[in-house]
Amino acid sequence: MSVKTFKHVDYLWDDAKAASMEGNEVELFLYRSNILGADLRITNYGGGNTSCKTIEKDPLTGEEVEVMWVKGSGGDIGTLTRQGIAGLYTDRLRDLKKVYRGIEHEDEMVALFNHCIFDLDSRAPSIDTPLHGLLPFKHIDHLHPDALIAIAAAEDSEAITKEIWGDTMGWVPWQRPGFDLGLQLEQCLEKNPNIRGIVLGSHGVFTWGDTSYESYINSLEVIEAASAYIEEHVGKKGPVFGGQCITSLDPANRQAQAAKIAPVLRGLCSSEQPMIGHFTDDERVLEFINSKDIDKLAPMGTSCPDHFLRTKIQPLVLTLKPEENLDGKGLVEKLTPAFEQYREEYTAYYENCKHDNSPAIRDANPVIILYPGVGMFSFAKNKQTARVASEFYINAINVMKGAEAISSYTSLPRQEAFDIEYWLLEEAKLQRMPKEQPLSRKVALITGAAGGIGKAIADKLAAEGANVVITDISEDNLATAVATYKKDVATSALCNVTDEASIREAFDAACLEFGGVDIIVHSAGLAISKPLAETTQKDWDILQDVLVKGQFLMAQVGVEVLRKQNLGGNIVNIASKNGLVSGPNNVAYGTAKAAQQHMTRLLAAELGGEKIRVNTVNPDGVIVGSKIWEGKWAEGRAKAYGIKVEDLPAHYAKRNLMNEIILPQDIANGVFALVAVLDKSTGSIVNVDGGMANAFVR
Repeated sequence: MSVKTFKHVDYLWDDAKAASMEGNEVELFLYRSNILGADLRITNYGGGNTSCKTIEKDPLTGEEVEVMWVKGSGGDIGTLTRQGIAGLYTDRLRDLKKVYRGIEHEDEMVALFNHCIFDLDSRAPSIDTPLHGLLPFKHIDHLHPDALIAIAAAEDSEAITKEIWGDTMGWVPWQRPGFDLGLQLEQCLEKNPNIRGIVLGSHGVFTWGDTSYESYINSLEVIEAASAYIEEHVGKKGPVFGGQCITSLDPANRQAQAAKIAPVLRGLCSSEQPMIGHFTDDERVLEFINSKDIDKLAPMGTSCPDHFLRTKIQPLVLTLKPEENLDGKGLVEKLTPAFEQYREEYTAYYENCKHDNSPAIRDANPVIILYPGVGMFSFAKNKQTARVASEFYINAINVMKGAEAISSYTSLPRQEAFDIEYWLLEEAKLQRMPKEQPLSRKVALITGAAGGIGKAIADKLAAEGANVVITDISEDNLATAVATYKKDVATSALCNVTDEASIREAFDAACLEFGGVDIIVHSAGLAISKPLAETTQKDWDILQDVLVKGQFLMAQVGVEVLRKQNLGGNIVNIASKNGLVSGPNNVAYGTAKAAQQHMTRLLAAELGGEKIRVNTVNPDGVIVGSKIWEGKWAEGRAKAYGIKVEDLPAHYAKRNLMNEIILPQDIANGVFALVAVLDKSTGSIVNVDGGMANAFVR
């Protein structure tokens, strides 16, 4: 096959790779799905679905039957695997036409899909299953390219479809996905037997082919034609989105403004349940939010169901100036009325459109927040959902741009949108979601987290559902550490805890990446063990700076963020048994650790009324995996106890009551207990030392 050239989509078909799958149509179908999903101009994350039909032997009769393999409910075609598809008897699926009772009974058909299952390991069939099954083609792609949705959402969509493709593409008006829409596609094909695809009003496109490759090429060619048509028309009617009326701040100032306001927005968006944030100042976003037409287009809402299911019916547009002073205490009061109005309007939308059996109203807060001149924020239950919502709204912006260039943009009527958003089948899907983890919706910033105890803490909090911001003074170690986490779980920031500016930059990074911070863990440290006569002022100063001043600055800057959110929070300081026990050759380190412990109590007393809890974890004898034992501390402690360095682990294990070796993971468990379990404890010390009687706090 010769390589095709496209301008608006990526041609990713690899002949050699496809040849290795020859004869296995399901593998080729999965391959096609993955490369289609790899280009977000072709379909957005989780959007669209693909299928193929093969001849299989019926396990009961031994006869050959046609089986349709189609993407199951949920999932993403870009990462689709064999476990994510459903296999159904095509004839049985088509036989459902005999029992279909009409569009008012649409939802009952979904349960009947299960009676058509051929492959017992099938994923639950999606609502789009009949759209594939009622068409006769061996390979089918249902995609949501921005260019096609722009045409589908244009005021004169049908006429534009004919102008671009003539009689080679069909068109059906908007209808909610389901069995009846499958019948509409079937009828469209019967009336137009020579078409290569069908445009779905306000929705997307169906294309097909006799082979996986033919279907792939057909999809690309249709999208290419739509994209070229829009490109040709952009600007002909006048400036995009009516022209720009606001000038963006420069990139550095956009990021600074976003970092300042993100915790406030997060707090306001979290009035019902905590949210995680995402920020982007993508050029496509800025072109839209700075335009004259934003006041016209943003309230209209999105058109494609995939868009508004993730972005809500419409965004909240802030009326702040790009250069507004965001440091004032009145920012929350200034923004609160806009959020209250949004919630009232969303509630009115629900009340006006609900049915007798509609699910209860969901969170009325905005998902998408637009700040002209600065960028776009999105808030959702986790980072991935917030990021994907942002990507979908960019898709919606692309659609509005295209539709306005070739005609006029139209959105779904509010009732149609509501019937999708509060669809009982969609509600059932939400109810099947797994239970959230203990630290879901929480953001933790940990100092000294590129290794040792700090990394163990970050690992534990992330494993329990938190987003983590790992900070350290070593850029190389940070890069290695952050690479151990999956996407959308962690970010990193260089942070010198003795430098206020560096700390502020780390918190800004947390606010830009996740919207704010809930848990602050000061784990950065070092240890110097010397007798009084050998302890230098430099020794004293560095311990005071890193352990005490660092803890103070982390709390001071961190509490500013916590107060902006008004969601309470947790501060956990990693101190030491040495802050309680008077040991030899330890005057500088022990004093610093004692200061950390008492500062924790002072802050707990000051901040308790704001639901900000401040606690201490006291490790002891953490040798294995601990960074402080990489230096001269081990030699100093061995000398103090009159033993060899290599005997230290056994020495520390034997001296605690439980005779246990203490690991970094044990300290991490202590932190987790304080932030996730002991939710009414503040000013406390949790000793994680195997039991040291001389360190008992009472």
